[in-house]
Amino acid sequence: METIMKKIALAAVAVLGLGLAACQDNAPDNNISTENTIETEAAADTNSALNAADNLGAAADNALDAAGNAVSNGANAVSATANDVANGQDNVAGQ
Repeated sequence: METIMKKIALAAVAVLGLGLAACQDNAPDNNISTENTIETEAAADTNSALNAADNLGAAADNALDAAGNAVSNGANAVSATANDVANGQDNVAGQ
């Protein structure tokens, strides 16, 4: 009977020891986890901002290209109109 009681006592001590180990203070681990989360979110925010800046740069380039094309098209239209006028005058003079 005494051996059974010793086994029960040892089992109880082991269970209590595991219970205490489970209640260990995890504050340092939690702090590290929080710090890693903050760093990860900061990196994501930085990457997002850089991507937005790149996108704005590309949009500005596209807008400048469109403006350049519009100016070129306008110059072509003026040139074509001048040619039409000259041809018209030649046609009138040739009649």
